[in-house]
Amino acid sequence: MDIGKKLQSIRKEKGLSQRELAARAGLTNGTISLIEKNKTSPSVASLKSLLDAIPMSIAEFFATIEDSDAPKIFYTAEEFVEVAPQAGFGGVSLRQLGNAISHSVQLLDEFYPAQADTGSELMSHDGEEAGIVIHGEIEITVGDQIRVLKAGEGYLFDSRQPHRFRNIGTDVCRIISACTPPTF
Repeated sequence: MDIGKKLQSIRKEKGLSQRELAARAGLTNGTISLIEKNKTSPSVASLKSLLDAIPMSIAEFFATIEDSDAPKIFYTAEEFVEVAPQAGFGGVSLRQLGNAISHSVQLLDEFYPAQADTGSELMSHDGEEAGIVIHGEIEITVGDQIRVLKAGEGYLFDSRQPHRFRNIGTDVCRIISACTPPTF
């Protein structure tokens, strides 16, 4: 997916200039321009801020089309939708199962390479998040609480609380997570 082109298309569709979107999102218009030209990749938190300013959820931004006459039930690994391409966001990969806006839950297969994180800016959005660490370890900040979780451990919190995920280990961390409603 061409994130820059899609962001530009949505921004124009909403009648927003780069300057106006930048002001709403707390970024510079130069940053918006670089993102739209795919010369830089925003952090997950920055992309969330941009989409909140539109307003649009990450699930809507990365939505894929499902045939409404025959809802899709099974997915191959190749059919997951990358909502945080590995080329950007410090190598973080968030792969979404199906079209989250067509369902009441958003399921993600998350990969965090060593030292990767969702960005220094904490995220927040409506809903609840839960996940289980499958491999490695992850430092999770939720509000003023910080905890390192290892394989087999999990989390569950109100996503309106500012939060961040950061792999402080030396191995890749894998998490299977869910967000409901799909507002991420």
